Amino acid sequence: MKIAFLPPARAELTDAISYYNIQSEGLGYEFAAEVKRTLERIVQYPDAWLKLSKRTRRCRTNRFPYGVIYQVRKETLLIVAVMHLSREPETWKSRLRTKKL
Repeated sequence: MKIAFLPPARAELTDAISYYNIQSEGLGYEFAAEVKRTLERIVQYPDAWLKLSKRTRRCRTNRFPYGVIYQVRKETLLIVAVMHLSREPETWKSRLRTKKL
């Protein structure tokens, strides 16, 4: 399954990696590895995680307070957001409304 990120989701991931590396050297890379493991779990079990809407689900990361919000579209896993779970949890919805996906 191909994995594609919406641009805001890619930016969230990059920003979080940078933030954690500033907090403690190497922590951002640990976060990136955890997101990768989360994506692998999603690919293996795409329908197993919390449903947020008809097509959208969220899988939480381990160790870090983040969730990967995604949709399965044919053979593509579309990453809508990589969000800190205590910050504006509904912002991902506007990303899908503004794009013709």
